[in-house]
Formats: sequence, C-alpha cells, structure tokens
Amino acid sequence: MRSSGHAVVTALILLVCASHRPAGQRAVADVPLDVFGRAASSSAQEAGAALAQIAAGWKPGYAAMVLDLAELSRPSGTSTSVAPPRLPSRREAPDDLDRPALDALEEEQTARAVSPVRDRLFRFLEKQTGKRFGHDFERWHRWIWSLDYEPHADLALFKGLLYEQIDPRMRNFFPANLGATIRLDEIEWGGVTVNGIPPLVYPRHHAAAQADYLKDHHVVFGLAINGETRAYPKRILAWHELARDRVGGVELTIVYCTLCGTVLPYESVAGGRRRVLGTSGLLYRSNKLMFDEETNSLWSTLEGKPVVGPLVGSGLTLKVHSAVTTTWGEWRRLHPETTVLSIETGHKRDYSEGAAYREYFNTDRLMFTVPGQDTRLKNKAEVLVMRLQPAQASAASVPVAIAADFLKRRPVFHAELAGRRLAILTSRNGANRVYDAGTSTFVRLDGDRHVLDDVGGRWQIGEEALIGPRGPGGPGAPDVAARLERVPAQRAFWFGWHAQFPSTTLIK
Repeated sequence: MRSSGHAVVTALILLVCASHRPAGQRAVADVPLDVFGRAASSSAQEAGAALAQIAAGWKPGYAAMVLDLAELSRPSGTSTSVAPPRLPSRREAPDDLDRPALDALEEEQTARAVSPVRDRLFRFLEKQTGKRFGHDFERWHRWIWSLDYEPHADLALFKGLLYEQIDPRMRNFFPANLGATIRLDEIEWGGVTVNGIPPLVYPRHHAAAQADYLKDHHVVFGLAINGETRAYPKRILAWHELARDRVGGVELTIVYCTLCGTVLPYESVAGGRRRVLGTSGLLYRSNKLMFDEETNSLWSTLEGKPVVGPLVGSGLTLKVHSAVTTTWGEWRRLHPETTVLSIETGHKRDYSEGAAYREYFNTDRLMFTVPGQDTRLKNKAEVLVMRLQPAQASAASVPVAIAADFLKRRPVFHAELAGRRLAILTSRNGANRVYDAGTSTFVRLDGDRHVLDDVGGRWQIGEEALIGPRGPGGPGAPDVAARLERVPAQRAFWFGWHAQFPSTTLIK
C-alpha cells in the first residue's frame, strides 16, 4: 500500500490493459477504462487529454466513476496512495485491525486534504454536470444516485480494479459478466480490507454464572433455537460484526451491521450447502455487504441473499431467526440455563460496555451517505423491523418498521400487516417479541413470563412461540396446548432500514 500518489492510476491503467476484453465484446460507445485511469494522473497534461476524451463521449453514468477516482486519490506526498473515506476515529479502531491506510486517519477525518488530482476531477465534474457541489462528497453521491442508472458497460471491472488497490481480494467481487440486483455505483468502500473486521469462528461460551464480566444493564442479543439459548453481548459482537456459531444443532451466521444497528441470525446452510460468509469491506447504502468464500458473491445483510456475483438469480435466501435486544439481567432471569459469548475471543479489543463505535452511537450523524433520509424519525431512532411474507406465497415480502418508543408505551400491541394479524409484546426493559396472533387477542402482560388474553387465558411467553392454555385435542386425543409461532424481527436504526427499503410501512 505504500507508494506514490500516482500508484493507483498506474495500476489501474496496467491492469485494464492486461485484462482488456476483445474488441467485439466491448461496448464501443463507452470511453475505454484506461482513459479514466489517465484522467486521475498526477500529470496535468496527461490528465487533461484524458478528461477531454471523456467529455467528448460524456454520459451521466460516468459521474460516479470520476467521483470514485476523486475519492480514492490522495494528496501528493502522503504516505499512502489510497485515502480512507469516512472511517471510525482512531479511538474506535481496534489495535489489531487489518487496515491499509489508517496512518493518516485522523488527518483525513479532521480535514480532507485537497490534492491537485482531486481538485482537477471535481472541477471537471462541475463543468460536465453544471452542479456546484465543490468537494462535498455527500452532495455528489446523493445527486448521482438520484439519476437513472445507466452505468458504463465495464463499471464492474472498473470497481474491481480500483478496490484491488485497497485489497487484491476485492477484485474477486467484480468478475466479468457479473449479475447484480443493486446499483454498482452505490457500492462504497467501508474503510477496511476483506475480513479486516475479523469474524468470530465458533467462539467460546460460558454458563451464565461464569460471566462475571457482564453487568445486569449491559446490552445483549438473545437467541433461542430448538430449546437452546445463547446471549451475544453487544460490546463484543460490535467489534467483529459476524460470528459463525452453532445453536440448537443449527449452523448459524450471526451478522451485526453496526452502522445500521441490526443483528440477524441466519442459518448458514442454503440450497443444501453450508455458506461460509465473511465481511467484504464494502457497503451498500450504509449496510454491510457480506461475501461467501466459495463464489465471492456479495450478499445483502438485511435480506440474506446474494445481490452481486455468480449467485445472483440462484433463488438462494438465508433463513433468519429472531433475535431479541435486551439486557443481560433480563435475559439471564428469563433463561438461567443460557450460555453467553466469552470475552476471551483471541483478539485484542476494548470490550468494555459502550466502547465499540462510541462516537458513532452517541450522535445522530451518519458515517456514510445514503440516497435519501426520512425525517419522520431521527436517523438512529431504534425501530423494530420485519420483512413479512403475505399469506400468498408468491407475493413479495412487505417491509415494516415500528418505533421502539411507540412499543415501549404499548407493552401489548396488535397490528394487521401484510394480511397477517400480529401480537407484539414489549418487556419492561424494552425487549420486543412478535408472534402470529391468529384469532387471539391479548390484553396485558402478567409479569415477565406471561400474557393474558381477552377471555382470561394465560399464555407463556417463549422465545420460539407463545404457549397457551391446554384445550381438547379432539375425540380420543389428549389435551394439547395452543401455540402461536414467533415471527422473526430485529431492531435497527431507522435510517439504515429506510435506506434499504424506502417503501417500508412505518408505525410511530
């Protein structure tokens, strides 16, 4: 990574030449990629000639490519060739994180230095588009993403060559002829290399009694599968964002998108094969993109399906389980048999409560740009989110968000959404659980473990289902207990959910 400021451009040009497609396979109408490489040259003469060629064949889709070049161009004389855009502060960066350009992190955060290359590219963008956004990356991104998506025919190759300068493995995410269900110009570097935020792989766990490093008020994510319960402290999971684990005999990939505030426990097996997922280092609308080691396809964290690469169109979707955001004291009281993630992870981190991403969580400001923001709630207002599958199996899922503050004021709340009748129960500490209510109507909680229905029935609140009073099982059959299944739901920051699902139904 240590080279002159011209290294990115030189590498881009050389790699384009080395991997150039046969002329018959290239979209003749598009400006060749090597011209874009020369446009970011430190030589004013070379860059000027290249920019003139781009201007002559200008298309709106080229704006995103020029902006990418500007964003990854560092001032001459700096120690690294690639700038780290909008990274966590040094206090938030783990000591052993694999990070290619953090030597100049604080300088970049306080004042984004202007290089002649970057300045030239911005002036060119203003001339071609008529926009006067100067060096404001956020305004440029928002405007570009508001345009119709008509990308350069080789945008994927361009992204791969550019990100290869950050981490050679990133080029594998952008093969020729790749399929994609999202806009490639909205994919951004998140500031780390591939698995630079290291996943936890079958991490150690303790019995609850051994977890003396946890206080009752500490936040945990609780999970129950096939009768086995486990807690994942936020203070640990936030530093790793992904854990491969096994609970209740089920192989899991537990993903925590810290930027969007969401934990999703996915089953690792899809399509009859175990998918080994990792952190790509890339983002889409401030949401983490995972990748699978077998095909290098990029996967959406919030949807659990491939969105870029060979697996697009495969129909694969990871099955998601419910996770409850609660306190360690409440989870342990409800589940004294629980195990909990050990603080001995094999990594050097400050695992104290609130240390991870402290500055990010304590402000409503965003670290990365999203196409649009909905001001009905604050950016990082917590919402309970679901993607509900309607009764018609062929119908598309319906995204729903319910403000956590709204639910805390309504411990028992009924809603009819996507043709389904749901019961949402919220504990004293604000933990939310959602169930398919069917024809049952619930009126109030009865302590931490039970809820009463409108005919006097007392139901047990379970992590996998609501268990009701026993009733007749039919002629000659034993009595059976009523059972209402849990509906997968998670907590999220409003901005992150809305960015991914702008048509979401909001209840506040």
